[in-house]
Amino acid sequence: MSTSVPTVYLETYGCQMNVADSELILGTLAARGYQRVDAPESADVILLNTCAIREHAEARVVGRLGDLSRHKAGRPGVRLGVTGCMAQHLRERLADRVPQVDLIVGPDGYRRLPELLEADGDLHVSLRLDPDETYADLPVARGRGVRAWVTIMRGCDRFCTFCIVPYVRGRERSLPGPLLVEQVQALVADGVREVVFLGQTVNAYRHDDWNFARLLRETARVPGLLRLRFTSPHPAEMSDAVIDAMAECPEVAPQLHLPVQSGSDRVLERMARDYTVAAYEALVGRLRERVAGLALSTDVIVGFPGETDADFAATEALMTRVGYDSAFLFRYSPREGTRAFKWDDDVPDGVKAARLDRLIALQERVSTARNGAFVGRLVDVLVEGQAKRPDGWRTGKTPCFRTVVLPAPAEPGSVVRVRVQSATSHTLIGEPASAPDAALAAPAV
Repeated sequence: MSTSVPTVYLETYGCQMNVADSELILGTLAARGYQRVDAPESADVILLNTCAIREHAEARVVGRLGDLSRHKAGRPGVRLGVTGCMAQHLRERLADRVPQVDLIVGPDGYRRLPELLEADGDLHVSLRLDPDETYADLPVARGRGVRAWVTIMRGCDRFCTFCIVPYVRGRERSLPGPLLVEQVQALVADGVREVVFLGQTVNAYRHDDWNFARLLRETARVPGLLRLRFTSPHPAEMSDAVIDAMAECPEVAPQLHLPVQSGSDRVLERMARDYTVAAYEALVGRLRERVAGLALSTDVIVGFPGETDADFAATEALMTRVGYDSAFLFRYSPREGTRAFKWDDDVPDGVKAARLDRLIALQERVSTARNGAFVGRLVDVLVEGQAKRPDGWRTGKTPCFRTVVLPAPAEPGSVVRVRVQSATSHTLIGEPASAPDAALAAPAV
């Protein structure tokens, strides 16, 4: 380890929870004097914060560890570590595959990172799942921006048969409601305009006499908070009280990611999802009736063990009926340690690929049509920064989380009323509305 200010380089893989955990890791290390650097060659500590959801992600991480291990060849004092879900999942096998690794720390071991890095000796491992660990008292190193992510709970009690998360992140535990409201107040005071609550099953949040609906309502009262979002909820936990909070609090954005996973009751039962297709569609109906202008996205897995042509057709039909604004679509891949791993992965890869292609094509058509319906309408855009275009174009999000690009020199954090000129399946393109046009218009979406 360097005798000067120690430096750390961190790469993040996987979901938004991992991004939030990386902010926690960096905050914890910063409190112990570590300085973040942007290149591994100048770092005393190299960390990969990892995901175990999909096999492809694990293969990428192992390959990347091989690349990064060369930094240790000329500088033996460099520490190479793996944190997160993959560290918890692969455990000792990870050290066998990449012997240059010095440190393996699971999602509940971040508090110990400084002491593990400063210890001498062989491989240091912290993989014990702690049912009481919420990191409520640890600092977080967030980058500056208009949006901030706040982890309100950790772990999951659902045990869907395809999912490794409960085994690598442990059981559910929530942070105190008043503490979370204080965190949001501090973020808003620091210039944040939009907060996103995070949890593996975020709407299962409960702490003392606070449930998720109360947390939404109390947070929506924070002065200066423009938008409040959350991800990812479970359909079986979406209570009428939460729907009412979404409908009655203008700060709670009219956007919801509601994973369905399959449109077949038989497959949903094998997945242990705890709802039927009819119940899911009834929930969508209540949401759309109560929450004006709701944008809905989802997750779908194709090729789950035992999925027949009829099961897939039911999924395709459900996606057509619901008409999602967007969707994350995946081929099933077995994850060791899950219940489904013991079952025969009997859907051929070619069939999985063909089914996935059909759903992607379907969703592209639906997304194009739903975005196209915005052409000519006014939208309020929270500007986030520079678009991937020349000449000063900006990009931002509508309340329903559609991406908008516009040719305006607006500052990040400002809200611009925009008239949509054209649309693709993923983006709206617009021009700032004229002053009279914007002033006389009905509330934008």
